[in-house]
Amino acid sequence: MLPAVFLDRDGVLNEAVVRDSLPHAPNRLADLRIYPEAGGALARLKEAGYLLIVVTNQPDVGRGEVARETIDAINGAIRAALPAIDDIRVCWHDDRDQCHCRKPKPGLILDAAEEHHVDLARSFMVGDRWRDIDCGANAGIRTILVDRHWPEREPSHKPDYRVSSVAGAADVILAT
Repeated sequence: MLPAVFLDRDGVLNEAVVRDSLPHAPNRLADLRIYPEAGGALARLKEAGYLLIVVTNQPDVGRGEVARETIDAINGAIRAALPAIDDIRVCWHDDRDQCHCRKPKPGLILDAAEEHHVDLARSFMVGDRWRDIDCGANAGIRTILVDRHWPEREPSHKPDYRVSSVAGAADVILAT
């Protein structure tokens, strides 16, 4: 069994689109801006033997605001730019759907861990929002908050670490 780093997408690997002071996923490929440090950070984690699995909520699809093909194109562009990524898991639902995969529920992590034979005891969740941290904690893995200082509530579970970028998260993981 291999350790994994589960990574939120928007706000961790790529810039979130900010509307009304809150982060949102880009809903056009033209709006995708990958953080410059992401490639190097992921390459270091991959070299150290971690599986890299993106876990992302994309409720705008479930709400009918964005076509699934658009999100698939954005995910394809991210995979092309960040080839160290092993898998991208998406929850297409809104909270009202009560699915098992919408973060903070741990379904995306648990399903990916089963398929990829992940050792959760040696794994991490890296995210920029309370949903990511609570998802990781609910899955029983260590959590790292990429603190973008969004004006929203704190996670119910205190993150194990706080950093300012995905590169900082890689530094923490590689030092543990």
